[in-house]
This record gives sequence, C-alpha cells and structure tokens, in this order.
Amino acid sequence: MQAALRIEDLTKHYKKGLREKIVALRGLSLEVHQGEILGLVGPNGAGKSTTIKIIMNLLFPTKGRVEIMGINARSPKAREHLGYLPENPSFYDHLTGEEFLLFTGRLLGMEGNEGREKAWELLRMVRLEDAGRMAIRKYSKGMAQRLGIAQALMGDPRIVVMDEPMSGLDPIGRAEVSQLILSLKKQEKTIFFSSHILHDVEAICDRVGILVEGRLTYLGTPSRIVSTPTWLLKIEGDYRGILREKGLTHATMVGRITQVEIQEDELWEVMDAVRGCNLPIYSLEKRRCSLEEIFAKEVGSETAG
Repeated sequence: MQAALRIEDLTKHYKKGLREKIVALRGLSLEVHQGEILGLVGPNGAGKSTTIKIIMNLLFPTKGRVEIMGINARSPKAREHLGYLPENPSFYDHLTGEEFLLFTGRLLGMEGNEGREKAWELLRMVRLEDAGRMAIRKYSKGMAQRLGIAQALMGDPRIVVMDEPMSGLDPIGRAEVSQLILSLKKQEKTIFFSSHILHDVEAICDRVGILVEGRLTYLGTPSRIVSTPTWLLKIEGDYRGILREKGLTHATMVGRITQVEIQEDELWEVMDAVRGCNLPIYSLEKRRCSLEEIFAKEVGSETAG
C-alpha cells in the first residue's frame, strides 16, 4: 500500500549569525500509512514543528524530501490532499464560526450552498452547532481548537496534519479533541500530529515516533513501547547492602520496605539470589513502563550521548 506521507532523510539547518548554524532535523525518515494515526513526540526544540512546517511547504528542507500520496510536497497538487491545524491557530475573531468556515470554503473554491452545507456539517461534527453564529472572540480555547479542526477539514482532505492540537487545553478539551481525532480515523483519514502530552499520544495513536534533537530515536506502536515489563521486588526491612553485593545497586528504601526494579530477563537470576539469602520477600509485582518513562529514558540517553 502506498504511504500517505513519506519523509526521506529530512535535514534542516538554520543560520545563526555569519558562521554558526543550528541543526533542527538530522536525517529524519518515516512513513505514515493510510488511515493511521501517528503521533510525533519530543521535548521543546526537538524539531516537531519544523517537520510539520516542511510537510506543509511553509519551510524548505536543507536536504531530503517529503511526499504526500506519492507527490512531492512542494507541488500544489500534493497540498490538495492536506488539511492543517497550526499550533496556535489565528482567526478573524469578529467573524462567527459559520462565517469563518464559509470564508475558508471560498478559498477552496466552494460557493453558495455547497460551502454552507459543509460548514454546518463540520460545526455539528466538532459540536459547535450552538456556537456557529457566535463571534469567535467569545470562544473558549477548546472551542477555538475545535473550530481550527473544522477549518482543516473543509476541503475533505485525505491527510490531516496537526501541530500540538491539545496544547493549552483542560482535560475536558483534550478528551474532546482526542475523540475528534479518533472519529477522523473512522472516516479513513490519515492523522499526523505532534504533541508533548504523552498520555494522549499513548491513548489514541496507532504508532508513535520519539524525536530528540532532530533525530528519530524510536518509531513503533505504543503497546510495543510499553509492553516490555519490569518487576518490582519488595523486601521487608533494609536489605540494600545485601542487594548491592548481588549487583542490584539501584535498590531503594520506601518506608520500611527495600524495593528494586528488575528487568524481565534478569528476574529468575535475581530471585534465585534473593532466595539464597533467605530474605523476607514482601511482594513481587509485574509492571510496565509508561510512555512518559520511556520518553524520559530516550531523551536522557540521547542528550547524554
């Protein structure tokens, strides 16, 4: 199956002064499949917004290329397939939601009833039908974000690109936007978005990419990221000294309990050692890393290197 979005060896340098340059992207390559939700996460300055702006042809890469449905992203034909929600959407806030969508429709060549019907279809979809004739300046942050999603969909694009769509939203607003993204997937649209809210990415994405200092350090399913379990061993009393002699230097005390995290492949070796010392085991719990923990490790290892 043809990739909806293909990024190949994407590199971007920014000039700083006469000689210094900032490297925002370092050979980024990935594919987004048709009908997939892919979330790109990373710390501030990782290159997420730069990637999205290159996809949208708002920036030009120093090296590499982007294809939209097999078409070079620099081509106007490629942008016919795209809908875009920027990180901080800006509106003519004296307009109503309906008027803004009608204006967007006219830019796309829609006139008369076609644009009006599409505008109200989308207002209902993003649950703004009761605010459709309200001035945008009276909208909450969440309402404005949903209106931004509606405008991204006016041209019925096959691919929707969103830059931090949940940024600044309260938990209710984030849940609403998450449900909207999932509803777009049901319509067989491809969703590519950036975020730093890892819980939302884990909950709704088919795959996630971790971007650190312009490099893609991980690309795969959220379940694969967090599926490798660890074990948390708890022993009643202070046995840190004995455990450290066994090589478990990261044992810690929590109250009157010594606890240590054990990797899956180390479990039986460690348990044999603990039983050999006749230590009073309090509990052994299987746990899995959250996406936040994996992300912290990826960022830490990349910046340390």
